[in-house]
Amino acid sequence: MGLMTGLMTVLFGDGRNAVTQTVEAFRENTEKSATRAAEGKAAALAQFASEFTHQRRGLFDRLVDALNRLPRPALALGTIALFVSAMTAPTWFADRMVGVALIPEPLWWLMGAIVSFYFGARHQAKGQEFQRSVVQSVALTQAITAPASEPVEDHDNAALKEWWARHGR
Repeated sequence: MGLMTGLMTVLFGDGRNAVTQTVEAFRENTEKSATRAAEGKAAALAQFASEFTHQRRGLFDRLVDALNRLPRPALALGTIALFVSAMTAPTWFADRMVGVALIPEPLWWLMGAIVSFYFGARHQAKGQEFQRSVVQSVALTQAITAPASEPVEDHDNAALKEWWARHGR
């Protein structure tokens, strides 16, 4: 028995399966492939779950968020209402438009500035939120794809700032 074990150790190595290792050089190990695929799907599901997890916020924050969602629908519905009122009550609409024509030009400039700042600030806030999600996604992707022996870099905004600096933004 000892001689046979020694012969097998010489031929196939100690505790390894040389046949399996040789075959894996030419054909992927299906079990390991399935394990990697399952781990990748689990990581993707964890990422999706983290993206849709909402922090519990106070009443004031929820109220402000609700108010921030009103201007775009109000502008769209208000414009449609103007068209409807022009068709259904032309004299009433004409009286209102005479009033609008009497508004001084500096007030129009002020209104334009307020609307521009509102939508500009909203665009900037959404852009920054998107940038943070991109940095988090890059870090998560690196953590998923990095081999276990390699350390994962800690991503912060430096890489994103470097990208913006290179592209002249």
